Amino acid sequence: MTSPAHDTEPGAAWPRPPVLGWPLIALRLGALLISLIVAVAAYYVFALFTRHNPVPPLFLRTLGAIAGLRLRVKGTLPGRGETAIFLSNHMSWLDIPALAGTTGCAFVAHDGLSVFAPLRRLCEMNDTVFIARHDRRSVAQQAEQVRTALAETGSLTLFPEGTTSDGRGLLPFKSSLLSPLETDLAHVAIHPVWLDYGPQPEKVAWVGDEPGLGNALRILARTRPIPVTIHVLPALTREERTSRKTIAQAARSRIAAVRGVVE
Repeated sequence: MTSPAHDTEPGAAWPRPPVLGWPLIALRLGALLISLIVAVAAYYVFALFTRHNPVPPLFLRTLGAIAGLRLRVKGTLPGRGETAIFLSNHMSWLDIPALAGTTGCAFVAHDGLSVFAPLRRLCEMNDTVFIARHDRRSVAQQAEQVRTALAETGSLTLFPEGTTSDGRGLLPFKSSLLSPLETDLAHVAIHPVWLDYGPQPEKVAWVGDEPGLGNALRILARTRPIPVTIHVLPALTREERTSRKTIAQAARSRIAAVRGVVE
């Protein structure tokens, strides 16, 4: 994996927030805490009345706004009542509020995130599907979770790279992560998505040995907004989705083409 392309202090293992950034960090963390408390309470109220809980995507959009995200969408999002799966490049934890806040989607995540019980519960509120990457026996169960998540939210996002990149290129798409899609989902559109953080994506990327906390603090200390364009590409054709390998190859090729990358 590529190391972070950021300036670091001498002897520092990762970029430290500037001194003047700490008041902004405190302000944003306070806003996030208040938003989380309100969102959790609202979630359980709405859960009494509706299956399609509107709170998780609204909270994630709020989280993104507090962190400085400025969202723009290019392409056509699925219409009301349509179900869709998005296959996206992956650079940062910001990808999650960006995509969920725009599309209302749930996510497929590796099961390592489920170890910490409070985090697992928050993920479950947004119908996250946890993938046990090395347990092929769980594919049928994961496929059922995918169907449930689609029924609850209408859309689901996977990150086929399997990890984050620095945004300067695309990592290989791991077809094994798409195993749950090799079931009865022919009626569900699969859209490649390119998250474009502009000419300096490494400024927000979370890669290398940088701790998650260090990356989060660095992002929250920024005084400038973070523009991100969500390119929703046309759905894959029937010929492009005959297997998980063809899905992975076609989705990566589509994203590479719109990025202007010569593979």
